[in-house]
Amino acid sequence: MKVVIFDMDGTLIDSKKDITISINHVRKVNHNLPSLSEDFIVEVINMETRNLPKLFYETEIYEENDRVLFELHYESQCIQSPYLYKGVKETLHKLVLSGVKISVATNAPTIFAKRMLQYLEVDELFDVIIGADKVENSKPNPQMILEILNYYGFEKENHKAWMVGDNSKDMQSAQNAGINAVFVTWGFSKNAQYSVSINLPKELLAIVL
Repeated sequence: MKVVIFDMDGTLIDSKKDITISINHVRKVNHNLPSLSEDFIVEVINMETRNLPKLFYETEIYEENDRVLFELHYESQCIQSPYLYKGVKETLHKLVLSGVKISVATNAPTIFAKRMLQYLEVDELFDVIIGADKVENSKPNPQMILEILNYYGFEKENHKAWMVGDNSKDMQSAQNAGINAVFVTWGFSKNAQYSVSINLPKELLAIVL
């Protein structure tokens, strides 16, 4: 058995426009703050260590009213502008047709991940779509990956598994789970360097198949 676990934002889909719009909505409505740029927001999201509420809303902790407003706004916003990176859909279909098991492990809330992947008509390809709200610890903790592997009855001695992602948290979570890691260069962390990297989705096929 072969298992490929994908990150979502910056790996399968480009969602930065909608994330930026919803964050700036919270900044304006709740804090009367000016808008942040897409580039800044993507940079912050992919930092290894950061205080998101401080950087996004200038608060020391993630205030409940900010969380509620973001989720209310993003529920509809999240399917306004996302798109699959070129070649992703074809690669996913080829993996499935080749008998590879595929799932998603994202630090985004599960409800939004499923909504976006359904909107982009690829949700049914995945056996498991799990977000940070379904586990105690999000990536780089390996908990999401391990839950997916347990779902498949994964045996390290007999099976192979890969984590595919665009940032250090994805790569570290793979290492922590004891599986292979593949870094994608088209995502939100374009300048990072890892031993196994791909520049196009179809290049994953040569690694897995």
